[in-house]
Amino acid sequence: MKRFFILLFILLISVFLVGCKDANKVFKTKPSVDETVYNEVDEVMSHMSLDEKIGQMFIVSYNSTSYNDELSNIMSTVKPGGFMFLGYNITTYNDTLKFVKDLKGSSEIPLFITVDEEGGNVERLAYLKEDITHIPYMYDVGLKDDLELTYDVGKVIGREIRVLGFNVDFAPVIDVVTNKDNQVIGKRSFGGDYEKVAKHGVALSNGIEEYNVISCYKHFPGHGSTMEDSHVDLPIINKDKEALLNEDLYPFKYAIHNDAKMIMVGHIAVPSITGDNTPASMSKAVINDLLIDELQYKGLVITDALNMIEHRDYSSDEIYKNVINAGADILLYPTDSIEAFNSVKKSVKEGKISEERINSSVRKILFYKYKYIKDNYDNYLDVSNLNSEENINTINKVYS
Repeated sequence: MKRFFILLFILLISVFLVGCKDANKVFKTKPSVDETVYNEVDEVMSHMSLDEKIGQMFIVSYNSTSYNDELSNIMSTVKPGGFMFLGYNITTYNDTLKFVKDLKGSSEIPLFITVDEEGGNVERLAYLKEDITHIPYMYDVGLKDDLELTYDVGKVIGREIRVLGFNVDFAPVIDVVTNKDNQVIGKRSFGGDYEKVAKHGVALSNGIEEYNVISCYKHFPGHGSTMEDSHVDLPIINKDKEALLNEDLYPFKYAIHNDAKMIMVGHIAVPSITGDNTPASMSKAVINDLLIDELQYKGLVITDALNMIEHRDYSSDEIYKNVINAGADILLYPTDSIEAFNSVKKSVKEGKISEERINSSVRKILFYKYKYIKDNYDNYLDVSNLNSEENINTINKVYS
């Protein structure tokens, strides 16, 4: 009898183990999309040199209308993560499209092909020789206070810039304009109501991203209550932290809650956070401690154009080192890209920037490229999407 129970026990254990094995076949979970992307990123990074990693942290610009020898030298030396198109880079549809394709052909890793297409007086596609749909100021869009219409305006922006293969738009502006003397932001913002700015900013972003374009919210921690133009002077936000969190930062908190993928940090001083007039773009207290840790932001952090603050109160070496150590992932538009690249490389070799810090940003940059950019990298919308009847009808509703 004892032997019978032993045999029965062995049989039951065998059946259980076979059942578990079969169950594993049935219930084994597939890797998540993010896990798959991270595996691909880790594989790419395992073959990258330090130089290549540093290059990924730069989005460069260059004053030309085509991919010429000098630009080719910049791209091969820096191997940047992206290129920023300004008005002087944009001519005809055919020439600009060729420029974009030549840039893409220069890099094995997908590039962020970026543009400022906000609407109003910041509309780079207006430099095209062909007709485009002119996007109104966001202030005018905000006056309608129709979130569905704002979303549709975002779709117009996304469609038109996707014609030329742009995959990052430095929009929307979610600064809350509470200073009537503020001229640099003004009508670029949805207005002075922080809740309205937040909701319409996210609606516009969602519309833009319908066309495989990453939108970039700007200018953290808020440029709307300042008076100075950060292109020329250092704007200062004279508010305590509680007021900042409830007003200027409210739209950014809302955007983060709604899957913001990229946030631009401005060259703006916030003494209540930093204790001095260090620009936010260079401050660990603002980027790492406030934006990343306290507000729990997981996306890409990009600086405003660095040519705006170079050679003011800091050396170029100090700027690049401080920006990276503060927590920025992407350095936008240094005046001299090769000089900036060499400066960061020197700081890493001297131990002033850790390789771990570089790796952290590069892993994040590649994740966003491989998750959101890669699959549609070489897909371009037809030129008929420029100034289409659908686009015109949408914009007319803003003015009706």
